[in-house]
Amino acid sequence: MARIHSISKTQLAFLSLLSFLALLLLVGSAEDGFVRAMDRKLSGLRKEKFSHFRFYWHDIYSGKNPTALAIVQPPANSSKNGFGFVSMIDDPLTEGPELSSKLLGKAQGFYGLASQDEAALLMAMNFYFVQGKYNGSTITILGRNQVFHKVREMPVISGSGLFRFARGYVHASTHKYDPSNGDAVVEYNVYVLHY
Repeated sequence: MARIHSISKTQLAFLSLLSFLALLLLVGSAEDGFVRAMDRKLSGLRKEKFSHFRFYWHDIYSGKNPTALAIVQPPANSSKNGFGFVSMIDDPLTEGPELSSKLLGKAQGFYGLASQDEAALLMAMNFYFVQGKYNGSTITILGRNQVFHKVREMPVISGSGLFRFARGYVHASTHKYDPSNGDAVVEYNVYVLHY
């Protein structure tokens, strides 16, 4: 009889613990049923790192295989600087300023002239990497680019793959620009916190 009594106490303690945990889950989910706290370790988040990447962005309108295409032209006489112009891009990112240097990835997205008063672009693009451990990962940029300033700063707003939860900024500096066709080579320095 004593043995049955001790098993009942163990079972009762176990059921009490399960009931308490179920109550916690119900109370937590009753307030905000669409959200729950996550354990960083179970999500694969390790220690945060700070990295600096440098590469060259090639925006090419000319030739047989352009990497930038005008998709919206503003109406004639709408503004003195082309306000409203929009381009879609699939620009190579290379290790050096020459297009023939090692391909590190692509800048995919779009930009448009978003200012009526100056050459300031709204840029929305993913840096999609194709080399090494970063292959398949992206860094997302969304910001204002005053193209005739020597150095422009734009925010890193997120990323994917090895750059999940990324944040930081980029500095863009024009390396070469051809006003006759719009082709440009821009040096990007990316400073990013990531896991």
